[in-house]
Amino acid sequence: MRHQRGEGKFGCIVSLLVLGTLGAIAYKAVPVYYGNSELIDACDFIASGASKKPIETLEREVKEKAKELGVIEALIDKNAIRVSKSGSGETGTCTITLRYRRTIDFYGAYKWTLVTDKRISKPIFENIS
Repeated sequence: MRHQRGEGKFGCIVSLLVLGTLGAIAYKAVPVYYGNSELIDACDFIASGASKKPIETLEREVKEKAKELGVIEALIDKNAIRVSKSGSGETGTCTITLRYRRTIDFYGAYKWTLVTDKRISKPIFENIS
């Protein structure tokens, strides 16, 4: 009878290598995706409360949130963040447009570019009690 001692070591090593690689990829990618998602959620919230704020204040709030989340690419390009209000009278729409790219460098082996092209539009109601 032959002993099968040590036969499972190769599979264990391969599994650990795969798990380690996935962990290293997640370490680089998750903060970028999380920051991007948080910026979109913050823009949604900012657009919802845009009734009594001027456009300059809304732009400043979006840029401060982008800086806080580390979305530097959105702050470099002047057209990356655009805020506009439209409508007349007591109703209208606040639109925030985000267009920028973020590059994730996976330890010099591969570069992935995350493209954000998001348009958030919220209605503005000024005299709601």
